[in-house]
Amino acid sequence: MRVLVFGKQFKEKDHLQAQEVFDALQSEGIEISVFEPYLHDIEHRLKLPAGCEAFYGYEQFSTQTIDVVMVLGGDGTMLAATTLVRGSGVPMLGINLGRLGFLASIEKCHIRQSVHLLAKGQYTIQDRSMIYLESHPHIFGDLPFALNDCTLLKRDTSSMITIHAFLNGDFLTTYWADGIIIATPTGSTGYSLSCGGPIIFPNSGNFIITPVAPHNLNLRPLVLSDESVISFEIEGRSDNFICSLDSRFELVGNHHQLAVRKNDFTTRLIQLQDTSFLNTIRAKLGWGEDVRN
Repeated sequence: MRVLVFGKQFKEKDHLQAQEVFDALQSEGIEISVFEPYLHDIEHRLKLPAGCEAFYGYEQFSTQTIDVVMVLGGDGTMLAATTLVRGSGVPMLGINLGRLGFLASIEKCHIRQSVHLLAKGQYTIQDRSMIYLESHPHIFGDLPFALNDCTLLKRDTSSMITIHAFLNGDFLTTYWADGIIIATPTGSTGYSLSCGGPIIFPNSGNFIITPVAPHNLNLRPLVLSDESVISFEIEGRSDNFICSLDSRFELVGNHHQLAVRKNDFTTRLIQLQDTSFLNTIRAKLGWGEDVRN
């Protein structure tokens, strides 16, 4: 087995956990590749096993066999890893060095146990649906997809914007708001949740449209089939608005034609034998805990 270790930026507070990851991989006899920018960041700070190879980009998946991408960081790092993995089909496992950790669900205290289960093949793979953004003029280059959500938002302190939404070509409604969020089931526990959207289970086959600070108060989050195509027209006093895909964003104007649909490929996440989505949301959201005493 060969594991590709991916990280965005090494933080000194994570030194012990990062070292433990490499020590555990070596002790299980797993071959290691490291995403080159992260390797450059850690090679003089950690004791790396002999034979670690640099991994330079998406194209290398076709020339080097990678069985698993192990992501060191929080959910933001997991989202960044999707832009490297893309449609290669290589599954990802997240070690949570951040805060909440819905996607990077393996906690620091379980690193060695998790690597052992991975080496023994005691895991399942879950396909997570994604969003694809169609735009004219084209934006986001060759990465017009998102695992969590696509958002349309006002800029800075400008006044609210008007978003006309269409469902499969038919007029849906008009939002007067700071913006809207179109989330996948995976993204339902992110920005959408903080704006009052529902939690959707990963295999539900849905999109969620959640308004951000809507002025028309009778509009509430909508749950739609992910076989739908949702298109938008944006108006506002400002000349530019923000369109984001996960943590990436571009400026768009009212001349842009925008639509979202289900992406052609999925993100594949590893679930170890003793973890599940239910366990994760119960633990992260504190469900069933009595905090009165």
